[in-house]
This record gives sequence, structure tokens and C-alpha cells, in this order.
Amino acid sequence: MKKIILSAVSLAALTASAFAADLPTRKEPLLPPPPSFTWTGLYGGVNVGYGFGAGGADTGALNGVASAAGGNLAAVAASAPIASSWNNSITPSGVLGGGQVGYNYQYNPYVVVGVETDIQAADMNGSSRYPGFGTGATYVTTTKNIDWFGTARGRIGLTMPGYSNFLVYGTGGFAYGQVDNNVGISYLTAAGGASGTSSYYQTKTGWTAGGGVEWSPQSFPTWSAKVEYLYTDLGATNQNIYSLFSAPAGTFFGASHQSPTQFNTVRVGLNWHFNPFVGAPIVAKY
Repeated sequence: MKKIILSAVSLAALTASAFAADLPTRKEPLLPPPPSFTWTGLYGGVNVGYGFGAGGADTGALNGVASAAGGNLAAVAASAPIASSWNNSITPSGVLGGGQVGYNYQYNPYVVVGVETDIQAADMNGSSRYPGFGTGATYVTTTKNIDWFGTARGRIGLTMPGYSNFLVYGTGGFAYGQVDNNVGISYLTAAGGASGTSSYYQTKTGWTAGGGVEWSPQSFPTWSAKVEYLYTDLGATNQNIYSLFSAPAGTFFGASHQSPTQFNTVRVGLNWHFNPFVGAPIVAKY
């Protein structure tokens, strides 16, 4: 009797095992674990801010005044300089806005390196007038406009321990921009006077450096917001002016003027990361 019962149990077990082997396999994705945050990848975005002058003085002087029969400009260069010069600052300021693209690489959990380039439209302008002074009466009026500028920079940043989505960085590199500089000079004496103007409108190049902070919310890791400061130096504009006096006849004067273009910018920006990290789903097989 025992042998019959054991045989029946064994047969049932074998039948159940064979039936289970014939069942179809089911695959269902499980919820992935939260992905580890990384700054690595391409990004692009927009920004808006304000720019203002960073010091630097406009300087200039009358190179000389000379009379010559028939008049000629060479006489100005040969004449002795006049003790009439000026030194004053002009501080262009105004709003700006534009866009940026870049790439980050997270070297380790705390160090992020990258490159970024941006282009800005700007409405930064300023003017200054130097009242009459020196030999005779010398009046100098200047205006400066910065219509647009751009940068190409390297970046290096540090994440905060326990806050991998918060980045503090420094940045610096190449800068370029459109500078419109105008200067007008009048020289008056009891016998007469003269005036002349010079306009400069060209793309200048230079350098920029600064830093900022950037933060990406954990709930929206494809986005990040930043606040950034930059100091930009586009070099100096050199202008020369020659003009003919109204009286005495055949009398010329010459002047030189130098105006540096240096400014600060503070801006806020929003970036979208093109290739956000995504945790691959874990697939269970049973």
C-alpha cells in the first residue's frame, strides 16, 4: 500500500513540474532606482542681465598747434605739444541678453570641467564732457556704445559635499564685441578756433573672467539655473583728430584720444541639458 501511495505522489510531482515548464515567461519592468546625478553632457540656454562700466579713464591731449603758409598737416606733427590734456572716465551701462551653449565633464564626484560660448545683444552706452581747460579753451565730448559682445570660455567648478546638483565655478577666456566710440574736440582762442570729430565702429577683442553658481533641481534634472558675474576687457580705442582753425588762416591743431572698454556684467540664465542621465529600467524575468 505504501508503495502505491509513494508512486502516486511522485507521479503528481513530475506532472506539475512538466506543466510549469510549459508556462509562458512573463517580463515586467520594475521601477528603476533613482539615477546618480551628473553634470556631464551638452547644454544650452538663455540669459538676461545688466552691464556697467568697470573704470578705466579716457585720456588725451592736444598734440600741437601750428601755422604754416598755405597750411599743411605735417606742421602739426612738427610743432611742440601744448600743455592741454584730459583724463576722465566714461561708464557705459545698460541691459543685455542672449544665449549660451556648452559642454560639461564631471571628472569625479566633486570636480566639473567644461567649455562654454555665448553671444549677447546689449544696450550699453555712456557719455562724458570735459569742460574748457588748459591753453585756450579745450572742450572734449565722448560717447561710447557697446551693441553686442560674446565670449568663449573654459569653466572649472566644485560640487558641494552632499549637494551634487549645486555647482560653484570659475570661468575665463576670450572675449569680442562691437564698440562704437565717438569723440569731438573743440579748441578756442581769442583769434579763432577749430573743432574736429572722430568715430570708431569696429569689433574689438580681449579677455574675460569671472564666476558663478549653478543649481539643478532634483525633481527636474534636465534643467539648471545659474547666476554669473564676468569682467570683460576689450582693449583701448585710439583716435587721432586734425582740424583747420577758422582763424588765423592756415593754422591747424591735432589731438589724440584713447578710450579703454572695460565693463562688468551680472546675469541670470536657464539651461536645458540635451542628454540628461536616465536610469535604465531593471527587467525581472520569472
